[in-house]
Amino acid sequence: MFKPISLYIGLRYTRARRSNHFISFIALVSMIGLTLGVAVLITVLSVMNGFDRELKNRVLGMVPQATVSSTQILTDWPELAKKIEQHPHVTGAAPFTQLQGMLTAQGQVSGIMVTGIEPKYEKKVSIIQNHMVEGSIDSLKKGEFGIVLGKQLTDALGLGLNDNVTLVLPEATPSPAGVVPRFKRFKIVGIFSIGAEVDSMMGYIALNDASTLLRLPDGAQGVRMKLDDIFQAPIVSNEIVRELPSNFYASDWTFTHGNLFSAIQMEKAMVSLLLFLIVLVAAFNIVSSLVMVVTDKKADIAILRTLGASPATITKIFMVQGTVIGVIGTVSGAILGVILASSISSAVGWISSVFGLNLFDAYFINYLPSYLRWQDVVVIVSLSLILSFLATIYPALRAAKIQPAEALRYE
Repeated sequence: MFKPISLYIGLRYTRARRSNHFISFIALVSMIGLTLGVAVLITVLSVMNGFDRELKNRVLGMVPQATVSSTQILTDWPELAKKIEQHPHVTGAAPFTQLQGMLTAQGQVSGIMVTGIEPKYEKKVSIIQNHMVEGSIDSLKKGEFGIVLGKQLTDALGLGLNDNVTLVLPEATPSPAGVVPRFKRFKIVGIFSIGAEVDSMMGYIALNDASTLLRLPDGAQGVRMKLDDIFQAPIVSNEIVRELPSNFYASDWTFTHGNLFSAIQMEKAMVSLLLFLIVLVAAFNIVSSLVMVVTDKKADIAILRTLGASPATITKIFMVQGTVIGVIGTVSGAILGVILASSISSAVGWISSVFGLNLFDAYFINYLPSYLRWQDVVVIVSLSLILSFLATIYPALRAAKIQPAEALRYE
């Protein structure tokens, strides 16, 4: 089978054993460096993508993506919700009333953000119904004072389904015994588990029960929205408010969780840059190994030039050799990176459970997420191959400049 002479000799040099084992060692280090660099870069980017996805899907699936609220109680919120849903970027709207307080049970106390909801509408804007482990949000009915809590919170309080819990509001009520805080007993009618920090800090009650607790007319403080693109939240909410009376105002997730999202994006960019330096160092190793190969093969180069090989042919021979090192290292790293990215979540979870480590207590989710994006793999592999190719240019050009007579003088 016909092969271009430069490809044939370049591949032969790559496979051949060298008398100078140090050169072979440098070439092997270059290949291993590329493999590790590409693998680690793919794995870490997958983890960062996992945190990014979980923030969008879990946390922002529970907290409001955008809201329109009023300084007055909205007794006609169904009409407002219907009007908001007419916006092309809004996929759902639901009323809400929020209050803060503390839950007490069996001597345990925990702070909580309680949201009054209408279950029928809440299903349009929240993922809570997909993560119920016990009970249902449909059990939240007017006047029954039921509450839906996160599993982390119920476990911390030692409670379960149908147990009672007391909600203490930060409002003082005068009594013959003095000023005492307001409190109300609730029955747990549902338990959800999102796998994020909201499990320990959020609860849901019926919308009318929230109005009763706050001693307000039946209605809602505002309407929350679900959007087809969460990054359009500030624009969409402001567009809607401009069409409403002056007593309405807008808010969105960038005020409540924007800093967390920005931090993840910044960390992703910085970590990617730092890890890319590993690939860059490996590419420089290719330069050094090829330079030593050129020095070691001076006599061969001189003979090839004497037999009629052009400088371009000599250049291609050593570019082939360096490119082969880059391709093998990059492909090996891509395969290893994909395997690690696909299994790191379960592996780290197993290590955490076996050794009793609380590795993720400081994060907004309680496990290590990983989301492999093939676009990232393609970009990383492409950049690695380009760097490997560029690293071959200088040594190859240096080889092409070797003069046969000068190289053979001392042979």
